[in-house]
Amino acid sequence: MTDDSATKAKDTAPTGGLLFQLKRLLRIREGMLLLILAALFVAMSFASEYFLTWGNMRAVLLSFSTEGIVVVGMTILIIVGGIDLSVGATMCLAMVVAGKLFLMGMNPWLASVMGVFATGFAGFVMGLFVTRVGLGFFITSLAFFGLLRGMSFIITEGTPLSLYSMPAEFKYIGQGTFYGVPVVIIIFFVVAILGDILLRRASAFRKIIYVGSNENAANYAGIDVRKVRLWTTVLCSSLAGFAGIMFMARLGVATPTFGIGAELNIIAAAVIGGASLNGGKGSVLGAILGIALLSLVTSSMILLDISIFWQDTIRSLILLAAVSIDHLVNKHR
Repeated sequence: MTDDSATKAKDTAPTGGLLFQLKRLLRIREGMLLLILAALFVAMSFASEYFLTWGNMRAVLLSFSTEGIVVVGMTILIIVGGIDLSVGATMCLAMVVAGKLFLMGMNPWLASVMGVFATGFAGFVMGLFVTRVGLGFFITSLAFFGLLRGMSFIITEGTPLSLYSMPAEFKYIGQGTFYGVPVVIIIFFVVAILGDILLRRASAFRKIIYVGSNENAANYAGIDVRKVRLWTTVLCSSLAGFAGIMFMARLGVATPTFGIGAELNIIAAAVIGGASLNGGKGSVLGAILGIALLSLVTSSMILLDISIFWQDTIRSLILLAAVSIDHLVNKHR
């Protein structure tokens, strides 16, 4: 090999390696989302001088941190082959139950535990209808959507509960900061990291993927499919209830109309992040990147002064694109 050809090969080798790594990254849903987020960051940094400010970044993180807790549970439920259309009403029920018990004289921490317990029990009952009665997740959660929302209206009699008298140490989890970082964001990252690690490493959580991928094979392998689906439903509802308590501490009020439409944003984030509606595929990391993308798109549209009437349309188009890509990939495989 001549010196010129050796030099040319040396110059082209890193480029080929870089292109290979880029193609490999694009095959992974998380990698593709990271590239989209990076491109959006670069574009918006030129489009608006306020985009990269700490105030805007803090607002973006706060906008999806609490819902992000629910996204973790929803992603795991979708992986097992289910879906929960009632998570918005579940969040509302948790804050309403806790708020009502607090106004009746109960300690706010104990009242919050009772609120989360109530939502966990609701998830347990919903799971029984799916695993024992044999109903589908879609119709069961749709029924619970109305049932739990109705219970919130019954408890509050349609009137928001003012909770401004809650002690400062309780409000701290929703309104406080730790070294300048809101506590809500820290709690969200703890839940997200823990959920991602468990789903990837814990043998009990690996069963969720096995059940979602092939129910018959999971049965032959000795996995109790009904038990896995039942407790996954309970986990999703409990995380939704926990998020409702976080919202209560942050807002200082419990209203029966809270969380309307939240389930659509949560499901969209999970699907955009790579969770397949057919089950068996998805990751917590991808779902978090999905909800981060939705929040950044919303923030960008506000900064660019795009009409609010277009915002839901744009978010829905993003969801439609994600579902279409997922369908085409599964069909190709």
